[in-house]
Amino acid sequence: MKIVYTPISTLVPSLTPEQDAEILAAAGTDSVLVVAKTPDRQREEIVDADVLFGRVSSEIFVAARRLRYYHCLGAGVDSVLSPELVESDVILASEKGEVGIHLAEHAFALLLALTRGLHTALREPDFRLREPIRREQRELWEQTMGIVGFGGTGRAVARRALGFGLKVLAVDVENVPPEPGVTLWKADRLHDLLAASDVVVIALPLTKATRHLFTRDLFRRMQRHAILINVTRGEIVYGEDLMTALDEGLIWGAGLDVTDPEPLPAGHPLWRHPRVVVTPHTAGGSPRRAGRAIATFCENLRRLADGRPLLALIDKRKGY
Repeated sequence: MKIVYTPISTLVPSLTPEQDAEILAAAGTDSVLVVAKTPDRQREEIVDADVLFGRVSSEIFVAARRLRYYHCLGAGVDSVLSPELVESDVILASEKGEVGIHLAEHAFALLLALTRGLHTALREPDFRLREPIRREQRELWEQTMGIVGFGGTGRAVARRALGFGLKVLAVDVENVPPEPGVTLWKADRLHDLLAASDVVVIALPLTKATRHLFTRDLFRRMQRHAILINVTRGEIVYGEDLMTALDEGLIWGAGLDVTDPEPLPAGHPLWRHPRVVVTPHTAGGSPRRAGRAIATFCENLRRLADGRPLLALIDKRKGY
């Protein structure tokens, strides 16, 4: 078995000798692991690869001749899901279900920065802002959080929300398992969730169905004091409508790790908006992320050899 690994600096930038050995042991005898850092090397090595660990462009993917299993680094697969991959017999898995911990912590970092006035204090370090900040502060206790998308990230957010004493609502298009303490609805009750929520957290993948899901229509259904938090994909929110909603007071504020457009241009009003916190797509950062991804990949290599179902599989037609 030939495994091609493409390092990604922000996710799994390199493998230690111990991780190399772990992957080869999981793959079985006569396996080889090839590191392909550049597009030219990836194009050369993918031709006869059996397994891909990392991510390649669609142009490079079509050069594969015997690829069986593609383990995409990244929970979302929108950047690699080309028509050729969808129509192929290649099994696709990702970090799906494994990034919820750090994305949920980042969601609360954004939310607490807004509710406790940290964004104002850090932008303008002046003791005279003490009273203005205190007037704007709010508690999360006994407020309602609505979570849109209830996969791994949504569940991780919900568990932390319950610890803060929030009431939690969630919607999902799939028949997902219940979560203790969470009121779970089908996606057709999204408008009810928005109307009831003091905080709305987006925990969706980016698909054809979710691209620009949040437009002026949905913002008008939210409470005027509501805060929007997005840590998954920026294009789920239509950026121009978000700016209008903030400026017209349809919602109070937003905490964004991802934006539309992305990257957000220097000088864009969201960077300095008095009721917005933006981080530059950093919610995915964690020193433990690579270890989790490698562990799942190794388990899947063993399952592949044994003919057992793989973990973190992607439905290529649904996009998640």
